[in-house]
Amino acid sequence: MFVLVNLKTYPCDPIEVAEAVSDVDDRTDARLAVAPQAAHLERVAETGVETWAQHVDPIEHGSNTGHALAESVADAGADGTLLNHSERRLKLADIDGAVRAAERAGLETVVCANNPAQIGAAAALGPDAVAVEPPELIGTGTPVSQADPDVVEDAVDAAAGVDEDVSVLCGAGISTGDDVVAAGELGAEGVLLASGVAKADDPAAALEDLVDPL
Repeated sequence: MFVLVNLKTYPCDPIEVAEAVSDVDDRTDARLAVAPQAAHLERVAETGVETWAQHVDPIEHGSNTGHALAESVADAGADGTLLNHSERRLKLADIDGAVRAAERAGLETVVCANNPAQIGAAAALGPDAVAVEPPELIGTGTPVSQADPDVVEDAVDAAAGVDEDVSVLCGAGISTGDDVVAAGELGAEGVLLASGVAKADDPAAALEDLVDPL
């Protein structure tokens, strides 16, 4: 299972979380990674943890003030990037362009989507993975695998119907090891989560709980 921790812009210590992720990663068969804010990418990558960006733009070098260039993200130490998170929505053409930009820079990609229909459209763009995240469940502590397990199963089927090489992650409301296990039983190959770790008093303990049942 792939466990990707998105720190969003929460007021957590990104280095503390990164070190916790790295420590737990050494003791589990699960694959763990962390996605800090852009300004923290290099410092987080220096901890040795697998580091992801939260976003890159569909641009090349040039006149693009305020944008995130995939090559710069890679130079900062990122291994991959999220795209089209529900808090950073893109038009379909821009998702396509951002996936191409990430490929150009050697970044792995996870494209987020709200529902199975969008998962199918996202999978057609050829990312490494897609993540189904009903926005109404994000940050609630109620996982989609519990609230509406059909969404996960249908997302897995939708992606497989387009491109069997595209992995499916499950997001929104993931906070416990049982949530991760349930996601796997529904066909997901990983989970995307944020507040369950980023807002935890003890990030290492939260991560241990997540991976312990795996």
